[in-house]
Amino acid sequence: MAASTGFSSDCDRMKGIKEFDQSKHGVKGLIDSGIASIPKIFVQPPETLASLSPSQPNAGNIPVIDLENINSEAHRPTIVEEIRKAANEWGFFQVINHGIPGTVLEETIQAVKSFHQQPAETKAKYYSREEMKAVVYSSNNDLYRSKAATWHDYLQVWMAPEDRRPKLEDIPEALRKRSLEWDVCAKKVAEDLMELLCEGIGLESSKFKDLGLSTGRLFVGVYYPYCPQPDLTLGLTSHTDPGGITVLLQNQVPGLQVKHGEEWIDVNPLPGALIINIADLMQIFSNDEYNSIQHRVLANSCEEPRISVVEFLSIGKWEETEYGPLPELVSAEKPLRYRRFTEDEFHDNFYSKALDSKSFIDKLKL
Repeated sequence: MAASTGFSSDCDRMKGIKEFDQSKHGVKGLIDSGIASIPKIFVQPPETLASLSPSQPNAGNIPVIDLENINSEAHRPTIVEEIRKAANEWGFFQVINHGIPGTVLEETIQAVKSFHQQPAETKAKYYSREEMKAVVYSSNNDLYRSKAATWHDYLQVWMAPEDRRPKLEDIPEALRKRSLEWDVCAKKVAEDLMELLCEGIGLESSKFKDLGLSTGRLFVGVYYPYCPQPDLTLGLTSHTDPGGITVLLQNQVPGLQVKHGEEWIDVNPLPGALIINIADLMQIFSNDEYNSIQHRVLANSCEEPRISVVEFLSIGKWEETEYGPLPELVSAEKPLRYRRFTEDEFHDNFYSKALDSKSFIDKLKL
């Protein structure tokens, strides 16, 4: 660690982490203080730094799928096939004509931005390292578990299940109304897409919903401020999402990259579009019909902050003792790829380590 970060000892690194954490000001607080260089705790290992670059001009982009006619008998089969192919080959796709008004998209982004641009003292009362707490403002949920910190702050609010959801008055006023509205909108889009994903692989259209893949919902508003040394750190480290499906709304500041083959591909944000990605549980349940793909965010080199509004959908009510690939998707031609797992195994894997890529999937492989 000392060789890659400049720290003389692990004790010095831990001291730097604690000082940053105890300030409760996040990375925006560092920028507001006028720093010209990033603290050592944010400097990424050499192997990570070597991979930091925009994608090649001819690298392509994730598929864009128009949902306008999803209820048309004539057009639905085409949309189903487009989504099946995108979820299998890319694990990511953008959707347009998803039914959410443009004013709602913009107001939700502005609400997240407004929260993060409040005085540090106002935000500090929500600051916590308790990751299952109903409302948490923090920076780097894996700060004490990762090799290096990344350049972002976030606010998370549990929307479901009901026993995790905060009281209305406990949600920060700056985004109280918008976070609740966004949960309804994102859930509707996600459940529509889960139906299409089911149909794409021959399942009953309600199968993923029946498994409970929308009963756990986490709203996260991420703020990526300007970084004075974007070549030395990341906005968010490479990882795959642990749950079922993720719905992402972002402003027009770039930074998101998706791993496609051996290349990192820039995701060019389309005005009014939502970005959808397959997460680890969906890959396991589909027995590899769909793929959870590595993605990351480059550190923001723009003066304008990058805003991401993320809705993570997963199982909130674990009705079964064990879960695994759906039997309908296992055959002699497509043998079982994963063993079954418990709720404890799933949660322990996520909260015991830094953000990473497919570690849970790898543990379950047969």
